[in-house]
Amino acid sequence: MYVVGEEEIAALAAAIRSGKLFRYSEDSECERFEQRYAADLGVKHFALAASGSYALAAGLIGLGVGPGDEVLVPAHTYMATATAVLAAGAIPVIVDIDESLTISPAAIEAGVGPRTKAVIPVHMWGAACDMDAIGDVAAAHNLLVLEDACQAVGGSYKGRKLGSIGDAGAFSFNYYKNMTSGEGGGLATNDDAVAERARCAIDPCHFYWQGRNDATRPFAGIGARASELMGSMLNVQLDRLDGMIEAMRAERAQILEGTKHLGNMGLRPAPTHSPEHDCGAQAMFTLPRAEDAAAFAELVPCVVAGQTGRHNFKQWDQVLMHEGAASEALNPYKLPANAECRTTYREDLCAQSLTILDRTIMVATDPRHSAEQTGDTIHNLDLAAQVVFAGADPRSLPFRNRGEVDFVKFDIATG
Repeated sequence: MYVVGEEEIAALAAAIRSGKLFRYSEDSECERFEQRYAADLGVKHFALAASGSYALAAGLIGLGVGPGDEVLVPAHTYMATATAVLAAGAIPVIVDIDESLTISPAAIEAGVGPRTKAVIPVHMWGAACDMDAIGDVAAAHNLLVLEDACQAVGGSYKGRKLGSIGDAGAFSFNYYKNMTSGEGGGLATNDDAVAERARCAIDPCHFYWQGRNDATRPFAGIGARASELMGSMLNVQLDRLDGMIEAMRAERAQILEGTKHLGNMGLRPAPTHSPEHDCGAQAMFTLPRAEDAAAFAELVPCVVAGQTGRHNFKQWDQVLMHEGAASEALNPYKLPANAECRTTYREDLCAQSLTILDRTIMVATDPRHSAEQTGDTIHNLDLAAQVVFAGADPRSLPFRNRGEVDFVKFDIATG
């Protein structure tokens, strides 16, 4: 959560005082947000849901993905990208990322099999995937493209909003996202039929409130309907979004410019596909060795991408253990329709991705950071490079405002 203030409080209070918290009401805040955000994205339809996880599942259901289908997912993403595939009854096939920390177009090409129906490119950490290359591969193999823009709300790729480029795009509005309502999500698409099926997945009774659509036969689903509290808060958050993204992009640009002289030492910026347009949420650097990345994490406030837990496929217990549903009778890994799908996850799966992740550090930006704070970040990265690559003694260097550092731990970690 970045910026939440009195405007959000006033909007929530107004919704509560109205007594109309059900989204199907006159002057619906949910409907107003859906229309506004669809226009912002440049798509025909946007449907709110209770979470980004459910938006992904609704997107796959809307696209007609189900038993008998494989969906390619990247090795580095929140586990919901893969579990949403299972929720639709299909099988996730895990493929490599590249140094951008997003799905590798070459890995998509290599990963296509006879049962592959779709691919989910994830704009991880707000960084855009290589959508031109992915689009070419998808077109060549007749693959559906569901963008996972859950971590990239507000970002773009070459001027097109992330989540609006593929056949559909899923979004999250939970506490950690660029635009938040505490929890929440939604699906964007230009396809009328996809939108209608997704809305049925989100709310199986939505036709009761909005009228039946003879073109789409309703089906049973659990449901994940939004409330007016979500819509009210998001309408305020949407007004803040562009300014926040602009500030984060500007801070990342300053960090990269201020540290470019460190590239020859080994602090090399990770490649990005549309830096002028993506979220700018992280300044990412690829280091020569995993040990170097770990050492940086001891010295400055940054995160080693390989240490983000549930974002790395090795931590997706339900997927790796083939626990695809609460009932064995509904487990996609056991369904006869999936018998010809690739359901085995090798021990050495995506070793390239794991190596990249362990060598990549991420320095977070924030729209609330002052120029002084950004300057401190650049200063501290410079000093950390001197320690890691030139053997300087960290005790003798004037690090600024980076919290407590356990230099004993640092000595042990680096030998």
